[in-house]
Amino acid sequence: MGDTPSLKQKTAKGLFWGGVGSGSLQLMNLVFGVFLARLLSSTDYGMVAVLLVFSAAAGIFCESGFILALVNKKQVTDDDYNAVFWFNISMGVLLYVVLFASAPLIARFYHTPALTRLARFQFLGFLIGSFGTAPTAYYFRNLMVKQRSLIQISGVVISGVVGVTCAYRGWGYWGIALQNVLYITVNVALLWVFSPWHPTLSFRMQPLRELLPFSSKQFITTLFTHINNNIFSALLGRFYTIREAGYYSQGSKWTIMGYSTIFGMINSVGQPVFLEASGELERLQHIFRKLMRFTAFVSFPAMLGLGIISEELISIAITDKWLPCVPVMQVLCIWAAFMPLSTLYANLMNSLGHPNVYMWNTIALGVLQLLCIWLSYPYGLQVMLKVYTAVNILWLLVWHWFAHKYIRLRLLDTLRDIAPYLIVSIAVIALAAWVAKPLAGRWLSLLVKIAVAAALYALVMWRLKSVVFRESVQYLLGRRKFDA
Repeated sequence: MGDTPSLKQKTAKGLFWGGVGSGSLQLMNLVFGVFLARLLSSTDYGMVAVLLVFSAAAGIFCESGFILALVNKKQVTDDDYNAVFWFNISMGVLLYVVLFASAPLIARFYHTPALTRLARFQFLGFLIGSFGTAPTAYYFRNLMVKQRSLIQISGVVISGVVGVTCAYRGWGYWGIALQNVLYITVNVALLWVFSPWHPTLSFRMQPLRELLPFSSKQFITTLFTHINNNIFSALLGRFYTIREAGYYSQGSKWTIMGYSTIFGMINSVGQPVFLEASGELERLQHIFRKLMRFTAFVSFPAMLGLGIISEELISIAITDKWLPCVPVMQVLCIWAAFMPLSTLYANLMNSLGHPNVYMWNTIALGVLQLLCIWLSYPYGLQVMLKVYTAVNILWLLVWHWFAHKYIRLRLLDTLRDIAPYLIVSIAVIALAAWVAKPLAGRWLSLLVKIAVAAALYALVMWRLKSVVFRESVQYLLGRRKFDA
């Protein structure tokens, strides 16, 4: 059974605005990031990067998994939103006080006294962000992707202009910190202004008790995910130097800008759409496989392509002083090509009411990653990154085992869905790199790699009569015609 027209329309619209929103965000992050990287040093970036593990962890404690808990609940009332809103603010204030007092200890841990003041300022971000959890859940639950995207774009523009101005005036790492805090502040303010829902002074504990079984699993899962994603910054800042942490931060940042576009597109529709179809096994299989094909169609050429142009891109955009971050970026692009597939599996488990699967999968993967990092640490950052990437890719087999268990999805079908896009992506990217190899200029090499890879990929998809390719083109053309 196919998906209904209304669900198709919701999914297409959500994917379109998720892609437009994420793409616009990353494009503007790219523009502002270029200016900042040219003005600042690797040490400036390292100062902010080593604090992310603390501020992001605090933000996760504040949110406590309640966004997805509200999205997943069949019927949501104002009492549910109110309870989450007041809980988040209470947690935000409590954690900020704790981390404010702990800032000197963090600075001592990294042997960098200047981190004390910087930490106390940067930690304001999660405190302000705690005011936006409930409105964010409302937007997410109601598939208000367009509105959320416009709000995020506004936040990036305002904070980016301020951050670049501060860096130009010689503020150093304070410019990055101010940009981060201001981005959150603008987002929360606009969420409040345009949200149809607003809090009241009423508060009841019962809604939190009802949401807790789901939210607690999401909280633990997100916490482990955060630790896994930020472990390198924390380790490099402690056992190597702040400068090396800055190089890793820059390489990771450029990779994440590409990955986040795809992630935002998929994550904006995945769980709500799966939830709507969760009562019909055949329909759910159809939707999941279709989204899996679309994800592979976009993710593999985009992220692997980003890897082959990383040297030219970094050199042209932010000068040769940042070339040490290229090897980091190249390995992480392989990781990022596969990670949107994990996102789909995770959304599937949550929509089926199995957040415990998501939680234990993430915990087990996190423990395995920490063990692998500990074993590979003496061999350097590159070895650690390669092991980290391999473990994450192989873990997709574990995710699939659960998909087979709950919706009878066969591994052979999944491989048939994604393998053509992976094989074609590797082939056209390798050919593009070979064509550009003799070229001397970096600008010329960059343009030739992009043009050859994009043209070949589109040609092969057309010749193979890819349904995803055809539908994507038809939708984009239809969208342009409609807008006109």
